[in-house]
Amino acid sequence: MRNGSLDNFLFTTEEQSGKLLNWEYRFKIALGTARGITYLHEECRDCIVHCDIKPENILLDENYNSKVSDFGLAKLVNPKDHRYRTLTSVRGTRGYLAPEWLANLPITSKSDVYSYGMVLLEIVSGRRNFDVSEETNRKKFSVWAYEEFEKGNVKGIVDKRLADHEMHMEQVIRAILPPIPKAVPEGSVSGTSVNVSGSVSALSTFAASAVAPSSSASFQTQGISSSVLGRNVEKASSSLLQSEHD
Repeated sequence: MRNGSLDNFLFTTEEQSGKLLNWEYRFKIALGTARGITYLHEECRDCIVHCDIKPENILLDENYNSKVSDFGLAKLVNPKDHRYRTLTSVRGTRGYLAPEWLANLPITSKSDVYSYGMVLLEIVSGRRNFDVSEETNRKKFSVWAYEEFEKGNVKGIVDKRLADHEMHMEQVIRAILPPIPKAVPEGSVSGTSVNVSGSVSALSTFAASAVAPSSSASFQTQGISSSVLGRNVEKASSSLLQSEHD
């Protein structure tokens, strides 16, 4: 993909990347990613749980349309057991793992929604959700962000590089509210807990809020690459189906 992965824009300085994503592009990427995940969960023959949604696996084309990529950890879930499924080993990346992975609880497509929520926070802030610094009082950034949001300090969470850029604050709040975790006592399963139902609602809202695409350009407009979520998804489905029967 011409513009590489999302992390190259979020976690590097403007001088290093040569470009800075304004809010309009960030919101567009959030929408496209939401649609890609929705496609995997609800529009494929069987539900595909990606298991590793993170900025490194969100690719950007020349127009900054987002494409969900890398299905190496994906799991096929039959519609009959779509709601509850226990996987034998943890799959994913630190900082984006839903709490149920570490608690050995049944895994559903909502684990991807948790990961997407963390990505949303990173799109808004330009910082890793698990970063710890003096600015956050040595707390994980996601926990600190929740506390700041509770105080009404939304601007304190937003990427400082966007300070001089025009932003749609209603969109920013919509993006921040679902993924920000509520602080829980130290030593808990994940250190955070997230309102998953709120994240699911947000994903649906994001996906429904854009103008409906034309039939001739539906994959591009929706941020779903035909090469990533078309032919390759069918390949992934076939291989996963085969592994299920092995």
